[in-house]
Amino acid sequence: QVQLVESGGGLVQAGGSLTLSCAASGRTFSDYIVGWFRQAPGKEREFVVGIGRSGSNRAFADFVKGRFTISRDNAKNTVDLQMNSLRPEDTAVYYCAAGRGSTIVVFTTTAKYDYWGQGTQVTVSS
Repeated sequence: QVQLVESGGGLVQAGGSLTLSCAASGRTFSDYIVGWFRQAPGKEREFVVGIGRSGSNRAFADFVKGRFTISRDNAKNTVDLQMNSLRPEDTAVYYCAAGRGSTIVVFTTTAKYDYWGQGTQVTVSS
């Protein structure tokens, strides 16, 4: 079992930045691939960015490339999502998720992730 807690959400103006953090507890954190997803009202949950077990591999949704970065610290059991150049369409609840996989894999679909946080709201005003 892995418990995930997100933090760092809030209200920001368009063009601004936010850093979301995901803190994990439970099993060995380095055994898990971590992903960030988001869900806007009336829309399906969608993949944003993911990071492999060691932090060497990453995957990004096209709509965040060049704007968002992800990093992890396995010693501290944390994953950070740095979001820059935020747009109103980035407004959503952001979820952290963890799933077991091989060292070089980064999952991009919800079905591959076994554990989810409760989410944190990000609102970008125009």
